[in-house]
Amino acid sequence: MPAFVNTDECTACEACVEACPTEAISMDGDHAFVNADECTDCEACVEACPTEAISMLD
Repeated sequence: MPAFVNTDECTACEACVEACPTEAISMDGDHAFVNADECTDCEACVEACPTEAISMLD
């Protein structure tokens, strides 16, 4: 399942954008957006997020 961004916790720091090896994450205004079709479930963004705003969907 793709990564999920909790928009209430996202601070738009772009750490996840830089960490994503498939460029599946982009910024959508004041929060990150994950393109589910491009996400490979590697969890790099989860590990990179300083506010723990990203998790993996079950």
